[in-house]
Amino acid sequence: MSKQGVFSVSLDFELHWGCLEHKPQLNQSAQNYFHNTRNAIPKMLQIFEKYELHVTWAIVGMLFRKNATDWHQNQPSVLPTFKNPAISAYDWVKKNGFFEEQDLFHFAPELIQKIKSTPNQEIGSHTYAHYFCLEEGQTIEQFKEDIRTAFKVANEIGISISSLVFPRNQYNEEYLAVCRELGITSIRSNPAIWYWQPSDKAGLLTKIFRSGDAFCNIHSAPMVFLDQIQTHIQPIQLPATRLYRPWRPTYSFQNKFKLKRILNEMTRAAQEGGYYHLWWHPHNIGNHPKECLEELNIIASHFVALHKKYDFQSQTMNETTQYLVKKNMQTHN
Repeated sequence: MSKQGVFSVSLDFELHWGCLEHKPQLNQSAQNYFHNTRNAIPKMLQIFEKYELHVTWAIVGMLFRKNATDWHQNQPSVLPTFKNPAISAYDWVKKNGFFEEQDLFHFAPELIQKIKSTPNQEIGSHTYAHYFCLEEGQTIEQFKEDIRTAFKVANEIGISISSLVFPRNQYNEEYLAVCRELGITSIRSNPAIWYWQPSDKAGLLTKIFRSGDAFCNIHSAPMVFLDQIQTHIQPIQLPATRLYRPWRPTYSFQNKFKLKRILNEMTRAAQEGGYYHLWWHPHNIGNHPKECLEELNIIASHFVALHKKYDFQSQTMNETTQYLVKKNMQTHN
């Protein structure tokens, strides 16, 4: 296979559905956070279009709903039975209700249309209800119905989903079989480092290592090449490389180290023909969108320089999957 490098970006688009545990009450601060997120997404899309970045948006299916009535009338036939109600979207709504019929913190069909109409953007799934696959109480049948509902709501606006990102990157082999059965061809997996492995709970040590790794070389992630990615196991698992951590005002040196780490890793992948996969949540930039967008602009312009110098390619998850499948077929013919 070619040693041409590939740059992949995937975003976990959730709004409040992904923050029910940490922001159960939408106070004014939380509302500002998500309003900033919504306002930043069109600007993010402008950056992606300007620099011709191919991006996968893994979207929580509930964001496709038009309003509260649409949400209530189109629930899955089987709901998850999480032992911990704090992680259930359905329990949250039952307890708190929506802000209004057109709830901007939980529905975003107009933003999804903007993503859909922007060149080189893939719309994938982040499950329908931000479903946690390793949590106690839920079952594989409940997961299957959740994914079916995510597919259905996307199909209603002409979107066919082939890529999936598991919330909290929680998955197991049994659930991968469901994805394969329903037509998912690629998922995002974790870096091959112990503190990024799937778990229903992240301990303090894990959190410390994950956070510190963004700024300094605690553990170098091994370079991944496309010909190392297994294609005979479906769905194909595309390993993430780096989580983009948002700009923070009290992190003067850390902000610089973080950005330098990402740019250096991109350069190495371009030079050596590696696969580099950057990801984040759009709401991560909700506290300081201006500064975060400036950093994303630097990353995007660096990609263009690497593309010109090393022919570094930008691909969505689905594009990388199709490339791998095609190469595999050519190899065995």
